[in-house]
Amino acid sequence: MSGAGDGGSVRCGAGGRRPGHVTDGSGEYVKFSKGKFWLEPPSETQRKQLEEELELSSTNLKSNVWYHGHIPWEVSESLVGKHGDFLIRDSQSSQGDFVLTSHWEEKTLHFLIRKTVVQAGETFTRVQYSLGGGTFDTLPALVHFHVGSRAALTPWSSAQIHQPVHRTLPLSYLETAFCTVSSQRPEPGGARTGSSGGEDRLRPRSPSSLVHRGTDMSRGQDEQTLSTSGESTLTSPNINTPRPRSPCYPPTALVAPSPSFSRSLTTSQVTSSPNSTLTRQRNNRYPQKQDPPSSDGDGSCYTELYPGPQSYVERLWAEDGTLGPDPLRLEHGNVYFSPVVEEVSSFKPSRYKSPLMPEQNKPLEVGILRRVKELLAEMDPRTAAKHITKADCMVARILPVTPEVQRMMGVSSGIELLTLPHGQQLRLDLLERFHTMAIMLAVDVLGCTGTNEERAGLLYKIIQIAAELKSTMGNMFGFAAVMRALEMPQVSRLEQMWTALRQRHTDGAILYEKTLRPFMKSLNDGRESCPLSNTTFPHVLPLLSLLERSVAVGEGTEPWETADVGMDVVMFHLGAARTIAQLGGIYQSNAQSKLQGFQEQAEVLELFLTDFQLRLLWGSRGAPESQALRYTKFDQVLTALSNKLEPPFRSH
Repeated sequence: MSGAGDGGSVRCGAGGRRPGHVTDGSGEYVKFSKGKFWLEPPSETQRKQLEEELELSSTNLKSNVWYHGHIPWEVSESLVGKHGDFLIRDSQSSQGDFVLTSHWEEKTLHFLIRKTVVQAGETFTRVQYSLGGGTFDTLPALVHFHVGSRAALTPWSSAQIHQPVHRTLPLSYLETAFCTVSSQRPEPGGARTGSSGGEDRLRPRSPSSLVHRGTDMSRGQDEQTLSTSGESTLTSPNINTPRPRSPCYPPTALVAPSPSFSRSLTTSQVTSSPNSTLTRQRNNRYPQKQDPPSSDGDGSCYTELYPGPQSYVERLWAEDGTLGPDPLRLEHGNVYFSPVVEEVSSFKPSRYKSPLMPEQNKPLEVGILRRVKELLAEMDPRTAAKHITKADCMVARILPVTPEVQRMMGVSSGIELLTLPHGQQLRLDLLERFHTMAIMLAVDVLGCTGTNEERAGLLYKIIQIAAELKSTMGNMFGFAAVMRALEMPQVSRLEQMWTALRQRHTDGAILYEKTLRPFMKSLNDGRESCPLSNTTFPHVLPLLSLLERSVAVGEGTEPWETADVGMDVVMFHLGAARTIAQLGGIYQSNAQSKLQGFQEQAEVLELFLTDFQLRLLWGSRGAPESQALRYTKFDQVLTALSNKLEPPFRSH
């Protein structure tokens, strides 16, 4: 793909120029190429600098992996290669603003994010970030909303953002490298205005059809209307005053079409039509807003869609004076919904109906247990892991999350809700699910009255499920529940069963001892973290225990609560909670990707629903009892089952 102003190759870093564009599988860059830029792979020092940036406070923009700082648009386009990829960079055309670069429907698009200062009172001001008519208090909030809700970025474009392109070099290095490159580019002869009649040719931007344009967009009007032979119209309000050109970029640049425009016109139609013009007309509804002068370019080298000065709701109120914020609370121009504080569990075992059990059942009914064992034996570990992940995401409100549920929560994801004061009931429900899942799996092992070899086979299946949850599904919550079942004293004490596992399923025993157990311990001790790109449900159990220990009743102290563990572990988990709360949209995106095309089996999904497990373990009468009473009773049941299989050794 040839870019505007290709006048030879410029390189940053040591070594010669290398052709081609290289990205790794996760979309993280190690090179800037396209015939203009090339950076060496990050050194150890740069990796440490990057880690320091990403570990900064969540209020620091540098701590976000999707923020790439002051990189040229050519580089940003080379990084977003997959459908739904996105990153945010500093605007070259408007100092202080940002540009969201995304790849959608085989096109690379650039959206301007306006940073404005709003008067919040007589003496206070606050910053807002605007995109597509929506306003947000922070850039992370903007990103989390669009990733989590899969909402279109603007009313006039169907483009969405799904997964971020991770920054793999420190911002300080990128700034130095690209300022050096930019200074070597020829300076244009100053700002240029639009062509005669205010019309500019429109060309699509793609690697196969990149062309040069001799004139720039004039921003003297409040609205631009894109029309081609009367077939399609794209309105972008508030296109503002002209700015001088950046000395970093030559005057040959392009405008990329919106996906909504491209749906009605093919690339060949756009490039060949003599009537394909960019016509400007004033929108008198909004007052003209002057931009501060900037010496950093005119922005015509990419499509910067400017949001209107008012939010969508504000415009509705302005158009219809009868509307008002009756059901809502209006503060400083923003609309807020009061979240609903839940006080009742989402689990309703007394009302639960299942084809696998009658309306009234006793605890651990033999017929139901037999069917559960049959289903577990028939399914492969990956299928089981997918069913567990789907059920976990439903309870945690990672998937699916409707706008109504988001309004009730007051946030866009259950992952964020569980860190907030009014998320207590969700935390309790997740703890209930965690312990119930672990107990059910332990019962499956301890209730197997066959030979040690048969129990070892079932144990091997559960270990494989744990491995799938960890590696394939990235579900650390489900993984922790399965590991808790294997680490229960009633299960871990069965030496004959574990010996049979080592003899008949050596690979499973090694996997458990050498990989899964050490990884679980490292997670609990704060010495291990999961790759964000693969995580659907982060490790939140320590946080849940810390916040709800006075309420929730578990099985004594947690494995990570030992005398030699200091406050640094507690602080690590509390710090991790702040990070997790900001990444709910990414976890949702990862979960959707992992479960895409997955067709669950109704009976198998039932096994992993908490309501079913409550009824199976405690019966229709015992399931609604208090948590403390249920856990105490069942601990005694598990101990009895374990002692029956391998009686404890008694010395005389």
